[in-house]
Amino acid sequence: MTSTPWERLPADLAGALRPRLPDAVRDIAGAVGEMNPASGAKFERDVHTAVRVALDRFADLAGTGEPALPPRIREVFVALGAAEARENRGPESLLATLRTAARMLLRTASQSLAEVRPVTVDEIIDLSDATSAYVDELAAACTDGLARQLREQAGEGDRRRRQVADLLLRGGAPPDVAREAALGIGWPSLEAVVPVLLPLDQARDARFRFGGDGIVVERGRDAVLLLRSGPRAERAALAEALAGRDAVVGPALGWPEVPEAVRLAERTAELAGTGPDPVFADDHFAALALRGESGALAVLSARRLAPLAGLRAGQRDQLLVTLESWLRHWGSRTAVAAELFVHPQTVSYRLNRLRDLLGDDLDDPRARFELSLVLAYRPSI
Repeated sequence: MTSTPWERLPADLAGALRPRLPDAVRDIAGAVGEMNPASGAKFERDVHTAVRVALDRFADLAGTGEPALPPRIREVFVALGAAEARENRGPESLLATLRTAARMLLRTASQSLAEVRPVTVDEIIDLSDATSAYVDELAAACTDGLARQLREQAGEGDRRRRQVADLLLRGGAPPDVAREAALGIGWPSLEAVVPVLLPLDQARDARFRFGGDGIVVERGRDAVLLLRSGPRAERAALAEALAGRDAVVGPALGWPEVPEAVRLAERTAELAGTGPDPVFADDHFAALALRGESGALAVLSARRLAPLAGLRAGQRDQLLVTLESWLRHWGSRTAVAAELFVHPQTVSYRLNRLRDLLGDDLDDPRARFELSLVLAYRPSI
């Protein structure tokens, strides 16, 4: 039993193989290029170098018990694997390439011997064993390089995500700095962010569950998931994804307001507690506002009055005065007209306009209460 498969190779293989190496390098590198047509010129150069180094080394190994790849040669293939990872190509294409190279190497070595003398079946078997074992060593080196690069990229990715989390949670970041940092973690835009408070033991699962859409920050007492706006941040999706996880979902606010959104989630947790179903801060703004939480009142005002935001200031103020009076007088147009010193038909016109803008909110008890609250605390017109 010999120590290496290539120790059993015939001594005359190297002499027979070397004249054919330039053509073999060209053919194998060309076949690899055809398998990866979009890889670019640098990949082609790297592959050509790697194939030349690999074939030279295989010829040197014939009849020896040396290890397949000394450090300087192994590093060529470690670097090739790392380059594949940097180009976001996984190991599948790399291993397929090596399998193709192994078949072509076996054919080249067999034909080289056959040109100088007859080749026995045992020699073909030994050649097959040696080429397979040798290419396994090449694959191990490439995979090692790919894994190293992925670990390095993961570490860099974690650092960038921590940077984005710090910018958002601290607040006050210049817009260009925040957006560039967000782009660095794969967020093409930085708009609304939804904070979710979670128990610490849910942090790891949240990282896996939300992937690139969220950033998880562990704070000692709990964890905060910062989720970018999108389908996965919609209420229905969150209600399903966070079921049974004792989560509190803060409001979706613009990225500069993330500290306020997190604080409102914390106040909601203090007010409503947690349970198996996620608690949404949106459901508790009125209660928070009545407890003196100005941030909750500001968000509630912005949302309830958003349909009127596009009106001219004078028209908007007229409608809001009318709406406040109408809510206070339980829908009595006569009382509203008397209070505002306008004709009842004017009240009817304004209410029709309000119904066009606010829709079913005028008939929803909760919405009417929140509108009353918003208007009661609204600065005087």
